Amino acid sequence: MFKRSYYKIIEQRLGFSRQFIQVLMGPRQVGKTTVIRQLLEDYPFPWHYASADDATSTQWLAQQWETIRIKLKASGAEEVLLVIDEIQKIADWSNQVKIHWDRDTFDRIPVKVILLGSSQLLIQNGLSESLAGRFEVLYLPHWSFREMKEAFNFSLDEFIWFGGYPGSSSLIGDEKRWKDYIRHSLIETTLMRDILLLARIDKPILLRNLFELACSWSGQILSYNKMIGQLQDAGNTTTLANYLHLLKGAGLVTGLEKFSQNLIRQRSSSPKLQVFNTALMSALSPLTRDESRKQPDIWGRWFESAIGTHLLNHSLTDGYELNYWREGNHEVDFILHRGKKVIAMEVKSGKVRSIKGIDVFTKKYNPAKVLLVGREGIPAEEFLMLSPSVMFDKVNSFT
Repeated sequence: MFKRSYYKIIEQRLGFSRQFIQVLMGPRQVGKTTVIRQLLEDYPFPWHYASADDATSTQWLAQQWETIRIKLKASGAEEVLLVIDEIQKIADWSNQVKIHWDRDTFDRIPVKVILLGSSQLLIQNGLSESLAGRFEVLYLPHWSFREMKEAFNFSLDEFIWFGGYPGSSSLIGDEKRWKDYIRHSLIETTLMRDILLLARIDKPILLRNLFELACSWSGQILSYNKMIGQLQDAGNTTTLANYLHLLKGAGLVTGLEKFSQNLIRQRSSSPKLQVFNTALMSALSPLTRDESRKQPDIWGRWFESAIGTHLLNHSLTDGYELNYWREGNHEVDFILHRGKKVIAMEVKSGKVRSIKGIDVFTKKYNPAKVLLVGREGIPAEEFLMLSPSVMFDKVNSFT
């Protein structure tokens, strides 16, 4: 059975003494529960797994904690493991976890804890409010091309179109069925259930329309004023920015900020819309993969967005910032920066006509590296097989 690299990280962390609550965050359908089930199969001590989907009372979490304490006492084991899935669905979950964790710490009860959540913003809020100093976070992003290739033998074209949702891989032979699965089981559930847990949504139709607009414009810069012009009952730019922030927290789409050394100017820039997974674009498209493949302009958008998903998901785990840059008519597709080291990257699926934007950016900011991905540059298949963090090394294959 294919195991993501995150399996080893969790396994190693659990091997240490009971010091931190392990928190696994990530969007829906990226395999958080599967990774944990694989881990539990190999775990040498008693364990208890429960999902907050089954919570029926305010005492539910306390009941689960007491269950694992009883298992510890009955078994006489050195330690036990409690796993709570979808933790964000429990009201006031962070304070409840704090009470039980601190009690076990004081009484020296060796209960180790893993919490799973698919709502990044809600989890982070709870951690910062009540559990400071008591947890470690591991973010599980969408699946990469390498993972989809190794687990399901995806080709580059299949990854560009069908993206990185492992649960849908068996359906790609029937594209209509695959689109229905992505729309109903993933998009609808995330929009109408998960995000509603994050904040009060006064205009749920606007949230849905903004998501669809962001998918159709993925890889392109679109000002908030232009968004208002394309959306009905859009309200104001503050509402749109807030909803886009919520969509990012759910791992659906985001708006990349313009790279600038002036932080205020950067945050006030027009966003470059970017999906976290190209499956979201494809599921909403009226075209099939074959139809899109025959239209270079359309396929070019999917191609650039696939590179963008790779950069975006890795930015959440590899510790670098991801932006774009534009000045007048000059533009650079992606800017990666970690500390003072800056990398400029252009993405081209077809023949390269001009990359003047790179020249202008280089003269102004003197980046450590300038890269071209796609035709006449680093082959996309090679680039997608590697972690972008290697580009920050002094010596690597992209020098």
